Amino acid sequence: MKFDLSLPEAGPEGVHAAAEAESAGWTGGWLSETSRDPFVSLALAAQSTERIELSSAVAIAFARSPMELATSANDVQELSQGRFALGLGSSVQFQIEMRYSMPWSAPADRMAEYADALRAIWACWNDGAPLSFEGKYYQHTLMMPQFAPPPNPYGAPKINMGGFGPRMTTAAGRAGDGYIALPFVTPRYLEEVTQPALQRGRAQAPERDFETCLMPVVATGSSPDELESAIQRARARIANYASAPAYVPVLEMHGWRDLHEQAFGLMLSGRWDEMPALVTDEQLNAFAVIGEVGEVATELKRRFSGLADRLYLLCMDGDGDVAKTHRLLAEALREG
Repeated sequence: MKFDLSLPEAGPEGVHAAAEAESAGWTGGWLSETSRDPFVSLALAAQSTERIELSSAVAIAFARSPMELATSANDVQELSQGRFALGLGSSVQFQIEMRYSMPWSAPADRMAEYADALRAIWACWNDGAPLSFEGKYYQHTLMMPQFAPPPNPYGAPKINMGGFGPRMTTAAGRAGDGYIALPFVTPRYLEEVTQPALQRGRAQAPERDFETCLMPVVATGSSPDELESAIQRARARIANYASAPAYVPVLEMHGWRDLHEQAFGLMLSGRWDEMPALVTDEQLNAFAVIGEVGEVATELKRRFSGLADRLYLLCMDGDGDVAKTHRLLAEALREG
């Protein structure tokens, strides 16, 4: 298994953290799309590193046209000298329609077509193929010379598609070069829902290398206080996921639908600070890997061996020497 670390978003802290992650020996660093454009952060990280692999996990596909995203990804691939993987996600309907003011329909089919559109655009730029992509949701049929970047010396980036439910996971297996699981899953959900859906998709896919990436929530620390604050942040993150209707299936699998009902009610009334207390210790340990650094390294390998090629660690950093904790965790993961 490869082990990647979550990086801060754009700014001096992000640049410094990417260089620190490379120095500590992490295989890769990844960035999500929350309050900043991930491609700006990834471009900065590419310029401050030489070896570490970089990924978006995930950039929101439906917030952009395929042409816009193809351009950003192509730039980061060149800046990083081929060290970039494009991680794509659909987000959820109310975010796409109400925050981005973009259309939403048939998300699994649309995501698969989106990946095909990206490959058609990159083939036009890199191989000189005519741009004649005409799908159900996206059409790209014009590429004038002044708008086409020169061929990328490092080729097109891989496309890793994020997903949660069976249909999106199947689409990722069919259309992606890899799959990124959302953090709000358990080993049982991965075995009973995710793996069969991926296998269905892979059975329909062209022959290509494929990488399964999981994104476990991790709470650890190099001191008791740092560990405790990380655990509290993990409870808050799990409660936020539990409040979303889209993630009810994994809760129902474990008989925990009441966690969603309670968290959803508090979320609607704006009582965010009360939500973490809803998460029991059993639920916390099902969705997160928690403990001292050595314990976390051992449990990550035990829990996800055979389920993942790569782990994108979503570290709930506590109050303390975070860089030291990340370095110790990287060392522990390399042992054995």
